[in-house]
Amino acid sequence: MTRALNATKLERLFAKPFVGALSGHVEGVYCLGRAVDCLAKVISGSADGDVRVWDVRNPRKANLWQNSAAHAAFVRGVCFVPGSEGNRFLSCGDDQTVKLWDLQNREKELSCLQGKDNFTAIDHHWGHGLFATSSAGATVDIWNYERADPVQSWKWTGSADSLTTVRFNAVEQHVLATAATDRSIIFYDLRMQGPLTKVVLQMRTNALAWNPMETYYFASANEDHRAYIFDMRRLDKAVNVLKDHVGAVMDVDFSPTGQELVTAGYDRTLRIYKTFSGHSRDVYHTSRMQRLFACKFSMDSQYILSGSDDGNIRIWKSQASVKSGTLSEREKASRQYADQLKERYADVPEII
Repeated sequence: MTRALNATKLERLFAKPFVGALSGHVEGVYCLGRAVDCLAKVISGSADGDVRVWDVRNPRKANLWQNSAAHAAFVRGVCFVPGSEGNRFLSCGDDQTVKLWDLQNREKELSCLQGKDNFTAIDHHWGHGLFATSSAGATVDIWNYERADPVQSWKWTGSADSLTTVRFNAVEQHVLATAATDRSIIFYDLRMQGPLTKVVLQMRTNALAWNPMETYYFASANEDHRAYIFDMRRLDKAVNVLKDHVGAVMDVDFSPTGQELVTAGYDRTLRIYKTFSGHSRDVYHTSRMQRLFACKFSMDSQYILSGSDDGNIRIWKSQASVKSGTLSEREKASRQYADQLKERYADVPEII
């Protein structure tokens, strides 16, 4: 037990979670997207219509692509096109347009689709050339690249005035979920004509994330300072409640392993949780960091990116005390031994 306590103390002593910052946005960063087939590329959108693509391997020269006039208003959603190796990406905003961009073309979009309402979020299908948008008119639209009008449109009868987010399931690829301003989370299936079902919470949901490993689990970032994990098959109660935030939870994202998730809060903190643990194992904060609106795990689960009101995208280690770079065999063995000790004596209050 003494060795486990010493390992815990040393881990906190050598914790240096902050890696670097990607600066360049003039306004706050409100949406982030990661490339699923390229570890280094990240896309961001800000309140002034600026869209940028970054290479996180070199924070000092990270800006790969930039268009300051990508949208004429607030950028609400960005995402990469799977299978393009991070070279094609989509963006949408309050100017009622969805635009397809290519990394080789800095001046003009490849295509521009016009909607009827302001778009609030966008997400791409994992297996086909389709993408979904949610709008301020409480409508979910399914688009493809060859048509100017949506392929499918859904609207829950008597729903709220606006939807806040939309997310495709990575495993059950025909299933998607949206959150509305009437405190509801609504589920759809591309193979059906209407919505599947919905669940109503006590307060509004700001963001959703599907567990990439366990198909039916999803997390919701809520206005009541908590995040909830639900099982889609049993929506009568939450599987887990993630506490500790003292402000609204604005975004949530699962790690690619499905074992952890990160939340971004209005209280200016970034918190990391074990999937089935009620309290955060780590909290990241700096004195200059403002309110957080977006967060993403890297595809190797080693790093976390956060977008905040101050216009910076910060890069953090998911394990604060782990040394960056290649570890020797002795270092690996030492860390494995310390982890096993802490797991064995996890019930001791001093070892957390």
